[in-house]
Amino acid sequence: MEVDKPVKTKKRVRLLSKPEVIIERDDIIRMTEMAQSVSEEVILAAVQTVEDIEHPVKNIRWITHGEFTVEGGRLHIEKFISTWEFEDQWVHYTEFIERKDLHHTFLYNYCVRWSVPTARRPIPHIFAGVDFTIKFSKGKPPDAPVEVFYIFEDHKLVHRPGTYRFREQWLRDIIECKHSLLASIPV
Repeated sequence: MEVDKPVKTKKRVRLLSKPEVIIERDDIIRMTEMAQSVSEEVILAAVQTVEDIEHPVKNIRWITHGEFTVEGGRLHIEKFISTWEFEDQWVHYTEFIERKDLHHTFLYNYCVRWSVPTARRPIPHIFAGVDFTIKFSKGKPPDAPVEVFYIFEDHKLVHRPGTYRFREQWLRDIIECKHSLLASIPV
């Protein structure tokens, strides 16, 4: 009784100045896939580097503990937002919400509301919110800068100034989601 055995193809390869080595077909496929994966990662890293050079992450010098006031915090948030790139159609305003007194710190919460007014609706009823928190530590020296972090409405990622480049699409997504939600509610 004859049984067919699977035949694995082998290929002879000469590696630079070394003697011939026999490499199985499956190994060649795996090496090709690995080389393709590495080259894709290198290309993505190069694209990211070019994007970072063309659109660097911007930041400002934040207010210190000794200089801090509620209005000063609001003005610094406005100054930071002015470093963001967005179309002229967007309008925003920043308001102080509250101060939370924790054991060793004060948290000053601000909300920046974004909208796109139109001729048909000069006062939009849908806006995108960005919540800023300025952390004022009671034990820090007056020349130490305050800590700042912010969160886009409905997002979980906590941003810190100077770490992420602002994307206008984040605001559009929030507005679009709210429009979809309102459209799905029967009147």
